Amino acid sequence: MEQLVSIKSSVPPRAVIVTESAATKIKDLVKSEGDPSLFLRMGVRPGGCSGFSYEMYFDSEFDEQVDIVEEYGDVRVVVDNQSVEMLRGSTLDYQEGLMGAGFAINNPNVSRSCGCGNSFS
Repeated sequence: MEQLVSIKSSVPPRAVIVTESAATKIKDLVKSEGDPSLFLRMGVRPGGCSGFSYEMYFDSEFDEQVDIVEEYGDVRVVVDNQSVEMLRGSTLDYQEGLMGAGFAINNPNVSRSCGCGNSFS
């Protein structure tokens, strides 16, 4: 009788998947700030019309005890350990179109979101 072997990875999945277009835009924005030590910090905070809202900003300091640092080429993205479970598996993309340009988060953990696209539950 054959024994089934698990091929589960011991490496946890990334907190956030950053598309090439998002990484390029982040790199351009960091360059325009003139501080190569900057990285994109992503998080989830209570608030917004659906219960939680996304938070993204540039930062230059992180705490190895609290933050998860992920690298995408020359770009670093940091997620705090309280937000990581709500963001795990999400994709950060940068889109340009007729209606404007901006970052978009596709989060498979969202059960409900509002019309603004920045608030979810």
